[in-house]
This record gives sequence, structure tokens and C-alpha cells, in this order.
Amino acid sequence: MKVETIYEIERQLENIITENDPFVLQILQDKRKGVQQLLHKWRKKMAEDRRLKEKFDEMNSYEKKWRSQGFELIAGIDEVGRGPLAGPVVAAAVILPEDFFLAGLDDSKKLSEKKRQEFASIIKREALAFGVAMIHANEIDEMNIYQATKKAMKAAIATLNPTPDSLLIDAMDLETPYPTESIIKGDAKSISIAAASVVAKVARDEWMKDLAASYPVYGFQQNMGYGTREHIQAIKQFGITPFHRKSFAPVKDFLEQ
Repeated sequence: MKVETIYEIERQLENIITENDPFVLQILQDKRKGVQQLLHKWRKKMAEDRRLKEKFDEMNSYEKKWRSQGFELIAGIDEVGRGPLAGPVVAAAVILPEDFFLAGLDDSKKLSEKKRQEFASIIKREALAFGVAMIHANEIDEMNIYQATKKAMKAAIATLNPTPDSLLIDAMDLETPYPTESIIKGDAKSISIAAASVVAKVARDEWMKDLAASYPVYGFQQNMGYGTREHIQAIKQFGITPFHRKSFAPVKDFLEQ
């Protein structure tokens, strides 16, 4: 009988998802150290895949609850950028299909930049609808960040086509014509809100990176407008831009000096 190489065994294991697969049972008898290491690595991957699937199923519980009540077009809503000293607050709304699955989807803050970008592309490609809205610094200063966040969320919802029949919102009460559930830390509890979190975060980061090209001294491509030590030092040295929030400390403190 032909003895398969380590490489050949590795390639075959990539397509196997059950412990009792005949091929797995066969190579259990292979005493080569390299084969046993492959088996160990494969089992760890299987365990991680199961964990991510269980996590995803857990985060799908709100969507399943609403679907059991007859709702189909469930939009997740989230925002990013309430805390920075510069740049917009950005909201996203996402309607996912019922059979959507993306292992590892979570609150955007828990994902690497590379993973967020990868996930955002998948979400936008597979979503039934998604929308993004930005409220910029001048409006934030006029109405306050809380009202600006609500306005961004409503604007993102308004762009959805098809329109939703219900909303899952991250920790915000909105007056809308749709049945709504507000979920504290919803970006870690609902796949729809997590998807919106990722789309909003990527959109805002890209916007801030574009802004950095015009205002390189503030380091927006790294700090995304948040009040890092380097960012505050740049404000002290160079003043503010039209994209800074004048109502936010310490920006307003510098203006009052």
C-alpha cells in the first residue's frame, strides 16, 4: 500500500471535519511524528471551529427570537466614533440573510484591523442591505454627540433598501416606525449589530486615513482622532483643524486659553 507523504496527508485533512472520518482513523495508526503533529494541529483547529460556531449561534439568538415572531428583515444598528476629538461619528445599519455565517464575527473593537477589513467586505457582499451615515464635527458641536449619534443611526437606517421590518440597536433608544430592541453591549451579543459595528468602524477608519493625508501632523491614520498624547501635543503646537470637535475637552480648553 502506498505510504502518503506528510504534505499529502495535510492536504487531505483540510477537507475533513469529523473525528470518525475513515481517513482520520487510518492515519491514527501512522506513527510518524510529523503525522501525529498534523493530527494534533487539525484537532485544535476543529475545536476552535466548534467554539466559533457555538459563539456565532449564541450571537444569533436575538435574530432567531425576532424571526420566530414573523420578522424577516432584521437590521442591526451600531455606531463608532463617539469619543474622538476629531472626525465624524459614523453609524451603520446591516440586514443579514437568515443563513448568514461568518466565523469569528464579533464586536469590531475585538478584531484586528486586517480582520475588520476582511469581514467588512464579506458583510457588504452578502448582506441583503447595508447603509452608512456620518455626522461631522460641526454638527456634533451644534447638537451634542448623543443627538448626533441618534441622527447618524436614523440616517443609516433610512438608506436601507429593502427597508427593515425590525431593528436591533446597540444601547440606544431611537424613535423609529419599526419594532425595536435596544441591547446593551449589543455588538458582542448580536451578529447583526456586530456586522454593523465592523462596517461602521472600517468606514470611519478609511475616512480618517484620507483626512490624515491633508493633515499629517495629527497622526489621524493611527489615532483615528482619539486624544492620544501625540494628537494633543499636535493640537498644542499647530492648533485645530475644521474637523476637530470644538465642544470636546481638551479641544475647547485650548480654544479658551
